[in-house]
Amino acid sequence: MKPFLKWAGNKYKIVDKIKALLPTGERLVEPFVGSGALFLNTEYPHYLLTDANADLITLYQHLQTEGEAFINYCRPLFTPENNDKDRYYALREEFNSTADSRRKSAIFLYMNKHGYNGLCRYNLQGGFNVPFGRYKRPYFPEAEMRHFATKAQQATFQQANFATTMANCQPGDVVYCDPPYVPLSQTANFTSYSADVFGWAEQQALAQQATKLAQRGIPVIISNHDTEEVREVYAAAEIESFEVRRFISCNGDKRDKAAELLALFS
Repeated sequence: MKPFLKWAGNKYKIVDKIKALLPTGERLVEPFVGSGALFLNTEYPHYLLTDANADLITLYQHLQTEGEAFINYCRPLFTPENNDKDRYYALREEFNSTADSRRKSAIFLYMNKHGYNGLCRYNLQGGFNVPFGRYKRPYFPEAEMRHFATKAQQATFQQANFATTMANCQPGDVVYCDPPYVPLSQTANFTSYSADVFGWAEQQALAQQATKLAQRGIPVIISNHDTEEVREVYAAAEIESFEVRRFISCNGDKRDKAAELLALFS
């Protein structure tokens, strides 16, 4: 099943590659859950799904606890009247100011489908700032949300950084990390999925955490671009490299293939 959210770096197209490397375990832990593509297409008894993006996690928690009621609550936002530039910016302003978490989550879903290229981006003050996307008929992902809500009964969702999540892992866990990728160029440096910045120091810290967990018998798989620098920092891991096609790009003409890797720390 596809995720119900558009998401930069969505792993749906390479789920089978990741699953081929995933060991068995009692719980799959994802410190960068994103759209949840791997979660939705694996069968572990339990899941711990975390992300630094509080808006994402809150949306998942509302869908998990409310199910059909939350789907029905979101549906009225997907009307022809709301597929309008002025209406989009009014709702975006409401999103950035409201304290109503349920309303905020519904607008987050709306902006994911009506905003430019499905991006999730924040300014330095933490305000969502993706512009209007100008789609003819944005899709309301009812069936995908329903499937997610059912699967989510096996999961715990938490807003947390990767260091906290990985520090709490126990034997029997299997960890999959999909961090913001190391940029292939300075102009490609896009890390603002949350208000926090994920830079090279965080990339190194993640690899160190993975090495420590592997030494405790907890396997970790990390996705990233296949670059010399990345291979250096993942020196303790087994590497599998492959090419994928980018699906979210500011320039549609540049949705070409890029080399990626999976690093298995075990």
